Amino acid sequence: MADAATDLVLAVDVGGGTTKGEITDASGAVLCAATVGTPHGETAFDAIERLGGDLLATLPPPERARVVRAAVILPGLVDSERGIAVFSSNLGWRNTKVGARFADGWSLPVLIDHDVTVAGWAEWRYGAGRGLDDVCVLILGTGISGTLSVGGRLVRAPRSTGAAQAGEYGHIPVRHRDGLPCPCGNTGCVETVASGPAITRAYTTRTGHEIAGAEDVFAALDTDPEARAVVDDAVAALAESLLGVLHASCPELIVLGGGLARAGAVLSEGLHARLTALLRVVPVPRVTLGEFGIRAGLIGAAHLARTGSLR
Repeated sequence: MADAATDLVLAVDVGGGTTKGEITDASGAVLCAATVGTPHGETAFDAIERLGGDLLATLPPPERARVVRAAVILPGLVDSERGIAVFSSNLGWRNTKVGARFADGWSLPVLIDHDVTVAGWAEWRYGAGRGLDDVCVLILGTGISGTLSVGGRLVRAPRSTGAAQAGEYGHIPVRHRDGLPCPCGNTGCVETVASGPAITRAYTTRTGHEIAGAEDVFAALDTDPEARAVVDDAVAALAESLLGVLHASCPELIVLGGGLARAGAVLSEGLHARLTALLRVVPVPRVTLGEFGIRAGLIGAAHLARTGSLR
């Protein structure tokens, strides 16, 4: 565990388009930061290693000596115990041992974990869900996934399952009969209805108008009934996908993070209203927006590096 008073940590959040890195102190103050593009394939790991090395090199020697640990969070399937990037379809890597590589390159202990797991843990422990034991965090963007804490413990897949990730909410089917095919092989997963690309696609299908992204749909809610219909359908699908989780674990709070959460109250209040209409035998949880926004991953990685585990 890092010394709360003096030690510094390096946090790196690897995304499909960009990789972000920061060195922070115990208060969360950022001493230096940088962003680079994320190349496809295993050359991404070269870019990650350079990014971390460049950040460390910007520090004067006394401050560089205070950096005691790093954490790198990755998309896709991640084996955090062995420091292996198991698989990423978007970035094109498979079964690459990266923990030792970064540790050797940076001369630091390095923790590896899953990006959404760490972002959700950060919102639960330090952000919108802090102080509560039972919290569901949804990260909504290109895909849909998140975390679940029950009784003050983060739910994670058993080690016996290998690199499986708990919290794959996006692949809960909600449109079994008439839904769209999902890349996972199933039909009608909630990700095919309520993710950013799904909302964009649905609006274009209904109107014939090409748009830049889901943010354009949310921006048109007050004036465009087609936009309202698409968003209402997405929120309804999201609510339906959560029913099993809510009946099984009764979380006190649902936290919405990721890029889509920037839609604000229309999303949080809409989801709460839909859940209120659907739930009968379990309490309706509060629904709120995350505190950290798109920085949840970096903030979580810094906390992971400082504490040494997701607890």
